[in-house]
Amino acid sequence: MIGNVIVGQSGGPTAVINSSLAGVYQTARDRGAKKIYGMLHGIKGLLDRQYVDLSQKIRSAMEIDLLKRTPSSYLGSCRYKLPDVASDKATFEKIFAILKELEIEYFFYIGGNDSMDTIAKLSQYAEEIKSPIRFIGVPKTIDNDLAITDHTPGFGSAAKFIASTMKEIIRDGLVYDYPTVTVVEIMGRNAGWLTAASALSKSEDCEGVDLIYLPEKPFNIDMFITRVKEISASGKSVVIAVSEGIKLPDGRYVFELGQHADSVDAFGHKQMSGTASFLATKLQLELGVKARAIELSTLQRCAAHISSRTDITEAFNVGGAAVKAAFEGETGKVVVLKRVSDDPYMCITETADVRDIANVEKKVPLEWISGDDHVTKDLIHYIHPLIQAELSPIMVDGLPRHLTLNCN
Repeated sequence: MIGNVIVGQSGGPTAVINSSLAGVYQTARDRGAKKIYGMLHGIKGLLDRQYVDLSQKIRSAMEIDLLKRTPSSYLGSCRYKLPDVASDKATFEKIFAILKELEIEYFFYIGGNDSMDTIAKLSQYAEEIKSPIRFIGVPKTIDNDLAITDHTPGFGSAAKFIASTMKEIIRDGLVYDYPTVTVVEIMGRNAGWLTAASALSKSEDCEGVDLIYLPEKPFNIDMFITRVKEISASGKSVVIAVSEGIKLPDGRYVFELGQHADSVDAFGHKQMSGTASFLATKLQLELGVKARAIELSTLQRCAAHISSRTDITEAFNVGGAAVKAAFEGETGKVVVLKRVSDDPYMCITETADVRDIANVEKKVPLEWISGDDHVTKDLIHYIHPLIQAELSPIMVDGLPRHLTLNCN
């Protein structure tokens, strides 16, 4: 019989992260794992000895299917940065002692860039102490900024939500006989993939967003005001998509020009908010137009009511591929998606060394950015297959039904 498995979720939630969890759980169960544990609140929860036996929580095929359609992190999450092995060996000794108590042979961590740092450190320590435990990373992030993989599960559904929402915001602006300006702030610290997805709103029935600003290019406020003035002079309403992390030529974030807090998270990242609000206020003062700011914030992360079936399927598949790789002896790896065809669209799974992915940020290629305020058809072509098809929520009494974890 295959030994015990443990799986955790980390970082920001997505609409499909639980589909990856379902993929890990079902594949491990079907391949004969003795026990499958779930860490509560990631590696931090494990350090506090918080975990559950998933076989006692997910008891049927229906519950697995419901889990795939449930947004956010079923097991809970954390933003905990493991120390370097050399500086704090005691933390690693504690983790491995707990894993030994649970007779864990396979460790899976579903997360983004910082979470892959956790897999890198744990697999490094396992190698140093010659532990037989296999460590595999399962990719997740709406930001789509993991290296090597063609894209990350979670991105497609967030992109679908953003493009759909932008179409609705554009429709809203068409009702007035005078120009208005709407600045929509979209997640993206240093990579503008999500904001670029707003370009998909352009279609036969929609003219699309007017301006798109990504953090990959310096943001010039004077040029921005000039462009808005030119567009609004025609009498039309203007809809603008901006990444929360756009920066001035001197390296300062635009949101830092307005009121903001200087707080940072466990990984030293500044807490971002206020880019759209600052720009909308600036436009009102400079141009005298009616301008409003919309911050999508957490709405774009877990909008499972409009998720992409392609995304859900791929999320499930990478979870299953992680189990397969670990059971076949791989460790210190991350499952990645490789696009082998665009027409018809097709992706396969492979594994890559976690050291080539952890702490490496994939940004939008500059050749996919058109001028300073839009994106190219190549970028739209890249994103388009990832938003295709739907898997509707299971509705009860008019609302989506989710699978929740009862730890009592």
